[in-house]
Amino acid sequence: MVRFYLVLAVLGILLPYGALVPWVATNGLDIGLFFSEAAANPISVFAWLDVLVAAIALLGFILVDGERHKVKHRYFAVLGTLFVGVSFGLPLYLYLKERQSFQSQP
Repeated sequence: MVRFYLVLAVLGILLPYGALVPWVATNGLDIGLFFSEAAANPISVFAWLDVLVAAIALLGFILVDGERHKVKHRYFAVLGTLFVGVSFGLPLYLYLKERQSFQSQP
């Protein structure tokens, strides 16, 4: 499972940025245009709000569960969630937790 989460974390950063980088190359760092296009229709707003709620829940989970299980480097998963998204933060946290659990087994 450790490799599975690591592969998902890599995909979780490559896929979103694979969509973002071409947009930035075409439009530059036009934040107004970014938000305008992100909220272009009700389905886009639905998707963004869904991701926002999931990110908030994930941050709470990482902080509480990570403290309970003393997951080392859990703040990388927090930063990954904030700078990439849930698609990177969740598998990264699960990778860190699983790796630590695997290493502590006799």
